[in-house]
Amino acid sequence: MTFFETVKNSVTVKQAAEHYGCKVNRGDMICCPFHDDRHPSMKLNEDYFYCFGCGTTGDVIDFVARLFGLSSYEAAKKLAYDFGIDPDKPPAAMALKKPYPLARAFRNDEMYCQRVLCDYLHLLERWKVEYAPQSPEDDPDDRFVEACHMIGYVDYLLDVLMFAELERRVQVVDMLLDGTITALEQRLKRLEKEVSHRGEERAIA
Repeated sequence: MTFFETVKNSVTVKQAAEHYGCKVNRGDMICCPFHDDRHPSMKLNEDYFYCFGCGTTGDVIDFVARLFGLSSYEAAKKLAYDFGIDPDKPPAAMALKKPYPLARAFRNDEMYCQRVLCDYLHLLERWKVEYAPQSPEDDPDDRFVEACHMIGYVDYLLDVLMFAELERRVQVVDMLLDGTITALEQRLKRLEKEVSHRGEERAIA
């Protein structure tokens, strides 16, 4: 049995969704985290999910990969870590193990930090390409400079939040919640509005 098969046989989509803060109703439906979903439109089956709103589907590894912006392998590693899965033990034994004991309040804070940091990282990666100097004589754009300085640090913070020991993750979440992550989220929303506004102006012109 491969590592991916071991993970998928040990954790259901519903268990993963609940563990990462999604509210599951009696019909095993949740609000889709992959589009603006006001009413639950994603069905969680035993071994796959399907959103009736946006059509997104996949298994438990796909769900976690999309939720956190990870590769399939990184998502499988995160599931194995968070659910205490030991690849050397048979699935029947692993099924008896409880999910890693994170308090719901901390898990929600951690998820919040991860999502904002992922959004910021994607923005920085785009800036690094879009605003790169075209020649050595060009003065570098502030956004390109910010991307060069911050991508490595944001990558590091996400690695800590996803794969480090609980004590270190708590330290980073406490640090980010001390005003940093809220200010970053507000800045990202402001930038998104500015981009949307410029797009509307171009459409009118």
